Amino acid sequence: MSSGIERRDFFRHPVRVIDPEDLTGFEKLLSIMSETAYQGRKLGEVYGVIVKMLRDPDVTIYMGLAGSMATAGMWGVVSWMIERRYIDVLVSTGANVSEDIYAGMGFPYGRGSPCVDDSLLLKYRIDRFYDVYADEYLYREMERLLKNFIKDLPKNHVYSSAEFLYLLGARLNRLGIRSIATSAYKARVPIFVPAIVDSGYGIASILALKEYGGRVIIDQFKDFEQMVEIAMRSRETGVIYIGGGVPTDTTQLVAVAKALLEERERGSDVSKPHKYAVKITTDLPQWGGLSGATLEEAVSWGKVDALNSAMVNVDATIALPIISAALRELGVRRPNVDLSWVFREVAGYEDKV
Repeated sequence: MSSGIERRDFFRHPVRVIDPEDLTGFEKLLSIMSETAYQGRKLGEVYGVIVKMLRDPDVTIYMGLAGSMATAGMWGVVSWMIERRYIDVLVSTGANVSEDIYAGMGFPYGRGSPCVDDSLLLKYRIDRFYDVYADEYLYREMERLLKNFIKDLPKNHVYSSAEFLYLLGARLNRLGIRSIATSAYKARVPIFVPAIVDSGYGIASILALKEYGGRVIIDQFKDFEQMVEIAMRSRETGVIYIGGGVPTDTTQLVAVAKALLEERERGSDVSKPHKYAVKITTDLPQWGGLSGATLEEAVSWGKVDALNSAMVNVDATIALPIISAALRELGVRRPNVDLSWVFREVAGYEDKV
């Protein structure tokens, strides 16, 4: 039985030979790489899907941000993407939106080595992130800033993490401290942190409680309600995943929740996957974890659309600067997605913190 495929069909799309004379910029580089092979091609394909996403006027873009990106200097890229409105919603680990504040306060991360005596680092109170060093005493200064912010928060409100970080962004903006939260506050971009206690925020909260009786209540169910409501108000959604973990899985579940809610309203079984999806990860799928799970797997859950997705296995500290440089060259402009309604319950608190 004939398959309908001829032998020559396998060579309709030849691998492109890279000529350095053609590499006139990062945008051109990624375009050419998308016609090569292996992870170079995948990185080019990821960039192509991001460009499609940015050019679609009907899409709201979520970014899932995991790993230790802030300590590696990547928080500047994330802030820039927020300021350019290339991200409408950030879903992050607590570390990525606290350890950038350490840098914004003027405290340096040191370029170090993984081949070091960690007992010696402990003696000098130097914290290590693979090949990056942080000063433990300065890290505590950052946590002290967060502790005092928590102390000053109005206590008569149950916060979502987006509301909490919006008010933190307001305070950091007044203090002149650059950070992801500062950029998000200015752009009215919500930041959700589904596991916020797993970071300096957890330490700051317990210190505020013990020293001042300043208990802050952050409702993670409220987080999810707001994340889903954003999707329900959007015609389409797109996702950019850096790593995996809780930020990615929570954002994936937004698509499932939207489908179930629309099914409940319409009485019919529907899927509402994210229209666009890209993933940058160094993990592998065979361990069964979400960080390495392929986007093809996500298709089976109705979480992403198979037609507009791409995944690359590469360190985000390589991929993010290259992609952002290409986007800067391309200069895509997109309309603001107005999500200021997320902060309406705490809008009157900005001058109180």
